[in-house]
Amino acid sequence: MESVPASLLEQARKQVEDSCAVQRRISSDLLASLCALAQRTAESLRAGRQILFCGNGGSAADAQHLAAEFVGRFLLERRPLPAQALTANSSALTSIANDFGFETVFSRQVEAFGSPGDILIAISTSGDSPNILRAAESARRLGLYSAGLTGAGGGRLKDCVDLLLAVPSSETQRIQESHILLGHIYCSLVESLLVKGNS
Repeated sequence: MESVPASLLEQARKQVEDSCAVQRRISSDLLASLCALAQRTAESLRAGRQILFCGNGGSAADAQHLAAEFVGRFLLERRPLPAQALTANSSALTSIANDFGFETVFSRQVEAFGSPGDILIAISTSGDSPNILRAAESARRLGLYSAGLTGAGGGRLKDCVDLLLAVPSSETQRIQESHILLGHIYCSLVESLLVKGNS
């Protein structure tokens, strides 16, 4: 192994420890809420509905990652599940932003693709991103079930969604690391419910 300065290795180790510390603070209540979301999602998918994901920046990448896990597979062999990231169509994003404003890039897609009984997963570390708030408001108006993935406190998004999953941290990178952990747990639980029929 190549030699590296001890100070650099210590800095890297601290990042691991900080991330683990946040994840250890994830409460049983938060996990129970995640399980409830998985049950709701499985019921929705059984009824022929879909999951919509949205987020900005790193959260946009998380939206695409999690949608791909449903359309492809996570751990179990099963049929493809209808999920889409509202961040993935660059032509739609740029045309909507240009014509109507960036705060509408997700809400207009929710209005175009969403139907009652669908699930919206809105990802925002701050919980205050205007385009995420608008998407959640559109989801509520149209009868979608919405969940918000945020950092501590939930920001304004906590009042716009049906279910809040707030990571106990105010540091963006730590929140994002925990979001993908929660996202993977969500994928696993939904698959298990649909394939194995666990309840």
